[in-house]
Order: sequence, then C-alpha cells, then structure tokens
Amino acid sequence: MRGFFSILFLSNLFLNNLYSDSLVYNTLNNHGSVGLINMPTARFYDESSFGMTLYSGEPDQKITIGSSPFNWLEASFFYTNIKDKLYCGNEFDPVCEQDYKDKGFNFKIRIKKEGVLPAIAIGINDIAGTGFYSSEYIVGSYGINKTDIHFGIGWGLLNGSKESLSNPFGKLDNSFYNRPKSIEDEGGQFQPSRYFSGETVSPFLGISHALNEKYLLKLEYDTTVAPGKVGYELPDKEFSFGIDFNLTNNFTIGISSERGNFTSLRFSYKNNPSKTVPKYKYKEVEHNKTDSKYVRFIRNLNENGIAVNKILESSEEIGVQLSQFKHPNLDVIDEIIRRASANAGFKKTLKKDIRIADLKAVTEYDNSFEQNAQLIYQRQSKKKFKTNTYLSFRPFLASREEFFKGAMMLENNSEYIFLDNLIFSSNIKYSLADNFDDLTIPPKNTYPAQVRSDIKDYLRNFGDGIFIGRAQLDYHLSPNENNHLMFTAGILEEMFSGVGFEYLFFKQNSNYAFGFEVFDVTKRDYEMRFGTLDYRNLTSHVNFYYRNFKFIPFDAKISYGEYLAGDEGLTIDFSRSFSNGAKFGFFASFTDVSSEQFGEGSFDKGIYFNVPVFGNFINYSWKPLTKDPGAKLIRKNNLHDLLLKFRPLN
Repeated sequence: MRGFFSILFLSNLFLNNLYSDSLVYNTLNNHGSVGLINMPTARFYDESSFGMTLYSGEPDQKITIGSSPFNWLEASFFYTNIKDKLYCGNEFDPVCEQDYKDKGFNFKIRIKKEGVLPAIAIGINDIAGTGFYSSEYIVGSYGINKTDIHFGIGWGLLNGSKESLSNPFGKLDNSFYNRPKSIEDEGGQFQPSRYFSGETVSPFLGISHALNEKYLLKLEYDTTVAPGKVGYELPDKEFSFGIDFNLTNNFTIGISSERGNFTSLRFSYKNNPSKTVPKYKYKEVEHNKTDSKYVRFIRNLNENGIAVNKILESSEEIGVQLSQFKHPNLDVIDEIIRRASANAGFKKTLKKDIRIADLKAVTEYDNSFEQNAQLIYQRQSKKKFKTNTYLSFRPFLASREEFFKGAMMLENNSEYIFLDNLIFSSNIKYSLADNFDDLTIPPKNTYPAQVRSDIKDYLRNFGDGIFIGRAQLDYHLSPNENNHLMFTAGILEEMFSGVGFEYLFFKQNSNYAFGFEVFDVTKRDYEMRFGTLDYRNLTSHVNFYYRNFKFIPFDAKISYGEYLAGDEGLTIDFSRSFSNGAKFGFFASFTDVSSEQFGEGSFDKGIYFNVPVFGNFINYSWKPLTKDPGAKLIRKNNLHDLLLKFRPLN
C-alpha cells in the first residue's frame, strides 16, 4: 500500500492531470452530481457552471438540476419517479395507482483541492426530502494523466456494501451510531440527526479514464443499498461500469451496466457561461472628417448599445448622461465609454451619469455642475417599439398525475417606450403542443387562501388559444441619486393583475440597500386574458439587501411582510452573481403558517438561476412543491436587480 501511494505521489509531480475540474474531463452521474455512475467524486465544475441530468434506470427515473455558485460548492434539486411503487397506500384511490414521486436537495462541499494529496469533498443527498435517497459521504479523488482514482466512505443509501466498517464518527459521540429509520413528519424538513449516522459505513472506490475528449470510461464499486426504500434489486455483481460520450463540450450521453442487473441511460447538459459567453467586443465606427468630437462620441456609444441623453461641458470637465439596457455590468460600460471617449478625441476629464429606464444608477456630477456647465447636446425622447418572437418550453414537474408535464410554446415579448421612464411591456403566449389536459387531481392543501395551488387550472387552459402572460405599464423615477421609485399597473404575471409601487434607497458605492413594496392585486381567471376571480389582497414587504465581497462573495435579501395568501413572515434569499450576468440562488420563506398546516415540505423553499445561453438569458425557478403560504408576486423587474447591474462585483 505504501508503494502504491509513492507511485501516485511521483506520478502527480511529473504527469499532467488533465481532469482538474473541467467540463470536458468530468461528467455528471445518475444523481446530477459530478461523479462516476452512482458514486460521487471530489471533482467540481468551475463556479458559475450549471447542469441538468435526465436519468432512466430500474426502478427509478430522475431529473436533476444543479449549479456551482462557488468553486467549492455544488448544489442540486432532484425529482424522481419510482416504478412499481404505489404513490400512496390506498390501492383503490386513482391517485395512489400511479408510480411514487419524490424530490429533494443535494449538496457537495470541497474540503481540499488536489495537490500532493488527493482532493477531498463531503456531501449530503436528499437533505430535506422524504429520505428515500438520504445519504452522506466523504470522498477523495486523485488524477494521474488521463486517469482519475476515487475512493470514499458512504452512509445511508450509500452504505450497502458487505465489507462495511464501523462508523468513525461514533467515536466522537455515541449518538452517531443511531440512524433514524423514518423521516420526521412528512419530509421537507432538515433532520440533522440523520447526517453521517448509523452503526456502519461502506467504503467505495472507482476509476475513470479519458480515452480522449469524447469518450470517458467509468468503473465503480457500487455500494448502493438494495432493496432499501427505493426498491433496487439485490445486485448480481458489486461493480457498475459504463461509458460517457461527449456529443459536445455541453451535451453528454452515458450508458451504464449497473450492478449486473440492468442497463441505464443518462443524458446531461452542462455549461459554464463565464467560459462560453465571449467578452463584449467593441464595435469600431467610421467617421467623416467633418464630424465633431461630440458627434463621434455619440455615434461610437450608440453603435455599442449605449444612448447619449445629454452632454455638458465646463472649462475642465465633460459631463455625459447615458442610458442603456443591454450590458450586464459596469465594467463593460466603463470600457465602452473609455474607448468611445478616446476615439472622439476628448481631452478633458469625463464624468458620467448612467441611467437605466431613467433611474439614476451612477452619478459622478451634481446639480451645480449641470447648472454651470454649457449644454452641448440633448437627445429628444422618441417613442420606440421592440418585439421578439421565439419558441419556448414550459416544464411542469412534481405533479401527482404523471412524472413529467410540459408545453412547447410560441412566445412574444414586446416593449413600447413612451418615454425613457415610461414603458409598456407585454408577454403573449400560444401553446403549440402540451399535455396539461389531464392535470385533474386537486391539491392536498389550500391554506390559508388558494393563490398558487390552483396552478393546474391555469395550465389546462394553455391549449385554448392565445393567452396573456404579462401586460404592464412601468413608470420609473429617481428624485435624487440615492432614492428610486417604480410604479406598476396591469397584468403582472400569469396568475395576478394589479397596481403597486416600490421604493428603494440605493446609495452609490455602498454594500447596503433597503426599501419597501406595496401591491394591490386581483386573481386572474383561468383563461388568462382579461377576466378576474373573486380574490383580492394587499401584499407588501419591507426589503433589505446586502452585497458581500470578502472571503465568500454573495448577495443577500431579507424581506418581511404579507404574502399573496394573507400569511405574514420572512423570506431569506442568498445568491451569487457573475460579471457576465449569470446568477444562482436559493430562498426559504417562513410565515405564520405552521409546518403542520403547511403539510409536506414544512415551509416554502427553492432554487433559481439566471444564465446566458445561446445569446439569451434563461430564467428558471424550481420549488419542490407549489403551495400557497409564502407566495410572492413573480415580477418582471425590481429596482434592486435593475440598479445592481451598475455595481462592481468586487
């Protein structure tokens, strides 16, 4: 054994480890984590990466969405269908005749990067679910050229080996020897007493080898428990093996023989927008010799997606007021302005007043400068119409009728700009194909008021012609550089229309912001046109924002107030943003609705991401259950997100 590790040590010094944590030389396993087939590894994708996995095996099929908000953190949400296992105990109930459905969260944390010693990671699966997939592990990975070696110990579902060992944590506290046999209540709660507990643990190991950038071979000693709660067959063999084929750097197909019992298929998509989205390329503009420096400056910026509203000049400085929607962060804008200024031949110090929808995002000169400086140029506001039609896909998961529902839609987003700060926007949809018609099973709980749990009533009408997703009028106003207002009226989302406003105190160069929002909303009818239902409520929240740059960069939002259903409470939201506009986050809401009243899930929670794919931003939010407590408006914009584009990320 000593000789083996000596060889590993020497090999690591002289051979190039191709694996690192790249998208190419690592693939997602059956559970949507960077790993082998069923076993985890200590490998991670770079921060800002995200992925989706579709798995079909016996007896379960699984969909997993995951992301890496940090280099050391991998988080995912899964939804699974277990064949031949009844959804509930009453076999005479039509609801119970279907296959069992389950969902939960997983995460993996890097403890140590690979160096002379292996990389090490620790993870927990099904952290707040029903416990069917509940497991924990500690794993190490070590790469030698094109080969990666993985070894670790597993608890829970990963503790199915005949060669088990005594739980090492039991030596710290005897309570670790006792693993609860059942989940508290209905699931959906954290149960720390389960984590890393049990009399024994199972050692596992595996190896992966890259034939080239297209083919990755995998072999593992599979310690998955059988039959267990999922109902896996007793294994004919202790090993699983397979091959992953990278169709592209983003799309992978995996075929595996699992424990000698069956062959499984896995399809995954993975991406890192920071790697794939190119940096903005400045567009050069040809000028006439007679063009003034101001004309050159205006044309340069217009060609690069920035409008010049006003140019002011004093004896020593030039002040420019600019507006834009296109660019995701201030660094890109500053570089465009710098190059446009140099190209125009400006010699004086340039001071900026940057606006989005006429909100004062960055102000480098005050009113006194504007009053005393000479007005060189003032743009005349013009009405402008923009429209975009495209194909979209609307998934619906976690229904009790069927494992997966969805719709392929033709969607149109339009925008009519009356003034810089007065904008009408609309979203019109038409379902080309969907399978929502048989969504007939009513929700289990509708407490305290039915505001989200009737989502199926809306989905069933997707195939009945054109419907309106949004049609709203927004008026933006910044009385001064730190205070911002937005007034909104119209059809705000698929399920609610109304009127309201938001206030935000957002000081330049500050990590803090705060404000409040108030909306008087009415429930829309299920046809999603102009009709309404007999439900109205005044929803309001006080919001506090904080951006952290030290050690672990993150954005935090804490809001308190009344939700759509009339319950009151607190929502905590943590996210990570990147310079290319990508954003990953999770949230949890705790209201005066008790966990017993809430039912399965105990409280509202979910994950979301906003990533640039194929030149567009894909926004997606996933909650384990669609419940009424903790429900908030799904707004197109909020003031903080709009203005945050103009704040540096470090």
